[in-house]
Amino acid sequence: MNSMFSLSTLSCLPSLYNNPKPYKQLPHFSFTNHRLSSLSIQPTSTKRKSTVCAVPPSEGTVSVINFEDFVEKDWSFLDADDISTDEAYKQNIDRIISAGKVGDDSKILISTGAEQFVDRVVDTCSCKLLLVVHDSLFTLACIKEKYDTVKCWQGELIYVPEKWAPFDVVFLYFLPALPFELDQVFGALSKVCSQGARIVISHPKGREMLEKQRAEYPDVVVSGLPDKPTLESVASHNSFTMVDFVDQPDFYIAVLEHTK
Repeated sequence: MNSMFSLSTLSCLPSLYNNPKPYKQLPHFSFTNHRLSSLSIQPTSTKRKSTVCAVPPSEGTVSVINFEDFVEKDWSFLDADDISTDEAYKQNIDRIISAGKVGDDSKILISTGAEQFVDRVVDTCSCKLLLVVHDSLFTLACIKEKYDTVKCWQGELIYVPEKWAPFDVVFLYFLPALPFELDQVFGALSKVCSQGARIVISHPKGREMLEKQRAEYPDVVVSGLPDKPTLESVASHNSFTMVDFVDQPDFYIAVLEHTK
């Protein structure tokens, strides 16, 4: 079941990263413009209490969330580099965004994006709609707190509701975190992409960094980056064609267009 709410208080959320636990699938959440009257997460202890999230009666009802069952992975490594001081990293981020060819009327979907990447998209692009899809409720809360107009949806990419479709640009910022076969991902995207939509798969630090991340965060990084033949084969079966592919030790990008 999907629940809809927004977050206005974030002071307690970092405790999710300070006390990581094994991953457990969460229900999907969509962030809207409703305001929460309360949101708190109790510090980790031998016995944790439940926490209720609610909105004023005039703004409708929201499901109760039991935070003793709330588990987050550690996604902090996605923002480990500082885009303001690392010029090469910044250039790679800008190169990824440029590959999407975002226009004023574009509908953009960002899957598993770092906060800094979302910041850069907001700063450099004018678009009709920006939807961020992420497994991390904490990351989405931080994004929503900064950008009220950005849509946020917590859950798996292949289950994104079609109400925001069709998308003209899809940034698969961290594909190796998606627990699905490549064919499943492209099959789902084919249903929600417009004709000519651009899919950008990327890693701003390339395979070398990915392997380090995979060794350190095996519960998050569950696969590698696809090679060109594999990607071309899967893409063609789902009505996508490859228009660019760069696979260097310190940078990876693949750009595909939807032909249907």
